[in-house]
Amino acid sequence: MKQLARYRLDELEVLDERSFRHVGVYQELRGALASMDAQFLVADPKGPLAAVDPVSLLNLAYWAPGGALEVLAEPALSADQLAHHAWHRVAERALGEHARTADGLLLAEAVASAFDLYAVGRLLGHAPESEFLETQVPAMSDAAAAAGLDEAGFEALLQRSVAEPEACFELLRELLFDTSVALVAAPDLEAAAEVLSHAARHPLGALLYHYELTTWVLFARAYATSLAPCPDVRAIDAELRAAPDAMAWLERRWLARIS
Repeated sequence: MKQLARYRLDELEVLDERSFRHVGVYQELRGALASMDAQFLVADPKGPLAAVDPVSLLNLAYWAPGGALEVLAEPALSADQLAHHAWHRVAERALGEHARTADGLLLAEAVASAFDLYAVGRLLGHAPESEFLETQVPAMSDAAAAAGLDEAGFEALLQRSVAEPEACFELLRELLFDTSVALVAAPDLEAAAEVLSHAARHPLGALLYHYELTTWVLFARAYATSLAPCPDVRAIDAELRAAPDAMAWLERRWLARIS
């Protein structure tokens, strides 16, 4: 008997989706993912894989672009998971042959992950009862505290995300992309330490370890088609930095092109 069964997006329950009606571009992301015939793997509920630890191991160690989006312990995923996977697929489509370079992989991950902070800002202002906030905000708070940010500093960060969700999205995207590409390129431990020291001084540096940078870097080093800087991906990164609203740029240049 198979331990994993394939499911399409329309066969899964999407949790906390009502809260995300306040999050700009969410419906477009959902539509884009559905149009790409995305597939998920769901563990047999009576089998040994239907638990957090084996599912997490499979996702962290065996995920690959273009394959099944995620292994799920049950036929359900949260709205923020849906958005994260949609950004990955949208980025793959937009980057084309460059999507598998280290720069391409890390740009996609930076966009998908920075969207979390954008969603936090939007939901705190419109849907404070969201299940996403119940898990995401404490997790971010723990990461920030471990990085040395006090409660007042973290509260100020949250309020900034409410006041400027688009700006915070781009600020975090830049931090995640810059740090991860620099870590991939670092020739030794000392150079990598300097990268992390520099990132810690970033305005959102306290959130850095909320994200799976270790997995990102190891995956890029192991599977990227090229570790060299990709001019086409770097050009997109530069356009995002220069855009008055990076989220609107992505909506116009990436999402609008998916029928």
